[in-house]
Amino acid sequence: MNEEQLEYFKKILEGQLKKLLVQSGHMVSELVSQNSHEIEYLDQVSVHTDHVMKLRIKSRESYLIKKIVNALERVEAKTFGICEVCEEEIAFRRLVARPVATKCIFCKTKEELFERLVG
Repeated sequence: MNEEQLEYFKKILEGQLKKLLVQSGHMVSELVSQNSHEIEYLDQVSVHTDHVMKLRIKSRESYLIKKIVNALERVEAKTFGICEVCEEEIAFRRLVARPVATKCIFCKTKEELFERLVG
């Protein structure tokens, strides 16, 4: 992968990371700011359900943030776009669709097939 392509993906990943961090910060402050003493019982149940859903989303966002940070580290190390299994180049179109991809489509398909057979 050439320098121009690495820079392209770096900007995409940094943009995604910034967006996730902003969204995450808003969600945390919203969860903290709600005063449950002022809410009636049924509303508390609704708020609790809402909190649980937001925490699940937060957990997924946290996982994605880690993947983006790892991808940015691979960009800096100039190993971005190299399959971690077979060490071949990951197709550019795959990286455009999923910039955090660490495996080429062949290795990822093989992994998913194995997971379906085992579990």
